[in-house]
Amino acid sequence: MQMFDSHEDRSMNSRSDRERRTKRRFMIDQEVKYKMLYGQRIAETGVGRTMNISSGGVWFSTENMLTSGMPVELSMNWPVLLNDSCPMKLMIYGCVVRSNEKGAAVAIERYEFRTQGSRAFQQTAVPAPIEVRLNN
Repeated sequence: MQMFDSHEDRSMNSRSDRERRTKRRFMIDQEVKYKMLYGQRIAETGVGRTMNISSGGVWFSTENMLTSGMPVELSMNWPVLLNDSCPMKLMIYGCVVRSNEKGAAVAIERYEFRTQGSRAFQQTAVPAPIEVRLNN
């Protein structure tokens, strides 16, 4: 997992400045799973990698070009543990705003973090010894 902060001054200093993003972007390289939604049905699923993410959107690689305007659900493992022990999954719900052969951009409409259980609970449990008494 790689994570870089790519914040830079994004103010419109000149009319030739084409950068319109106002949110700080982070270069996070994580596997992402996506589901294209058509109403309540899943129209397409795939796996890619995030290239950058901000509070307003995500740019990620895709297996195929995605249809602009379509709702999409993304899920990815968050690279930081909650309280240094609990893995989290980031769920992103949004809409595809741009797509090409390299990837797709999704505008985030809402997101949520889901815990995946403490690492202590993810280890295999050792069964407690059983006491057996035989009556003679």
